[in-house]
Amino acid sequence: MFGRKKKPLLGIDISSSVVKVIELNQKNGKYCVEAYAVEPLPLNSVIEGRIENTDEVASAIKRAVKRSASKAKQAAVAVSASSAITKIVSFPSSLTERELEEQVMMEADNYIPYPLEEVRLDFEVLGTSASDVDAVDVLLAASRSEIVDARIEVLEKAGLKAKLVDVEAYTIENTFSLIAQQLPNQGQGLTVAVVDVGATVTALHVLVDGKIVFTREQSFGGRILTEDIERHYGMSYQEAGRAKKQNNLPDDYNAKVLDPFKRSMVTTVTRGLQFFFSASTQYQSIDQIILAGGCASIQGIDVMIEEESGTPTSIANPFMDMVLENKIKIQALSNDAPSMLIACGLAMRSFD
Repeated sequence: MFGRKKKPLLGIDISSSVVKVIELNQKNGKYCVEAYAVEPLPLNSVIEGRIENTDEVASAIKRAVKRSASKAKQAAVAVSASSAITKIVSFPSSLTERELEEQVMMEADNYIPYPLEEVRLDFEVLGTSASDVDAVDVLLAASRSEIVDARIEVLEKAGLKAKLVDVEAYTIENTFSLIAQQLPNQGQGLTVAVVDVGATVTALHVLVDGKIVFTREQSFGGRILTEDIERHYGMSYQEAGRAKKQNNLPDDYNAKVLDPFKRSMVTTVTRGLQFFFSASTQYQSIDQIILAGGCASIQGIDVMIEEESGTPTSIANPFMDMVLENKIKIQALSNDAPSMLIACGLAMRSFD
């Protein structure tokens, strides 16, 4: 009864175009949004998952935290799936915790194509192996030190402490319990594709019974649409971005610019699914597609993808069953909801 309450953990998603910040709490068995903000990043501050300008990114995080009014000082961030190496390895269940750690470190060289002194490495015991009752499956994860350290550095420059660094694919797995509420039987028994279309990268995550079985990233995102607006209407990149967000564009925008982009997005999603089917010997169908990321908010894109793929398609909303603090602007949160999966998954680590 005298136990100290855990310190709140800010989930901070650093993408190529914006920083997303969220703090969650739990009230009466439900998650509660305590604080949230989205802050744009200067162009090329983050390129292909690498932080190129630590000062700019740190400043954006600082502004986002200030606007959110969160008092939290600890944060969780993530590296992209393409920046991480993950492998499930089996070890004898008879090993003690210390012996297991020593064994993992000894065998890590076999799975990581870099010298161990150049990577940040961690592991998690998943449970008894399905193929051997006398073994446990262990998830091994590693990323180049400079990628992890850059995220820790920007948090420190923003006045925060990095509590943990996760892998984006596993934050999606963490968030799945929230979006599964949109699915039949809470997503159990279903093969679900979560397609996160961001500014520069489209990440396809396939989950079976809520567990990641496949992840692939493709170079496609909303920046292409912004650049198309820039070229077609003779705007600067910043003007094009504002016009896109405010939906303040000429009458021919839909036919000349938006519709071709939507068709390209549909093609990107269906090709990603085809790649999954060709790479898998076990799964040859998808029960549900869930669209996430900033581009998921484009009107009608879910209908187009459903018609082309023949698969039920919906827009991700992790806040569907959450309580909101009075200071949270409901419309703004609703607009940003599809792009908040990673940030939510990180903030949920507060309750591990």
